[in-house]
Amino acid sequence: MILIDYRDARPIYEQVVERFKMLILRGVLSPDDKIPSVRNLAVDLSINPNTIQRAYSELERQGYIFTVKGKGNFVSDSRQLLANYRKEIFDELHRICSTAFEIGITEEELVQSIRGERGL
Repeated sequence: MILIDYRDARPIYEQVVERFKMLILRGVLSPDDKIPSVRNLAVDLSINPNTIQRAYSELERQGYIFTVKGKGNFVSDSRQLLANYRKEIFDELHRICSTAFEIGITEEELVQSIRGERGL
């Protein structure tokens, strides 16, 4: 379910956050699904429980999970999260396209690059 890439320059907790976000947004984890406890995931991944706690705290801050005292951590409803994430992606894409147009890259070149027809 969650794999850590030790060659990745990002901190481990950020990788855990990103992996859970993708599992939630893709629907692999459904709303109200219980996610592994901090201790169990730390043991499974052979990493410090504080790292998992930091990742879970970030996921909760971003609204991807919620905590029920004494019960554990659960997946939030992802419909609004997916809409927000899509908006972030399109905002970033718009920013990148604006920069590309400013330096003379054409719309056709961008489309070809996205389709993988032309490597830059």
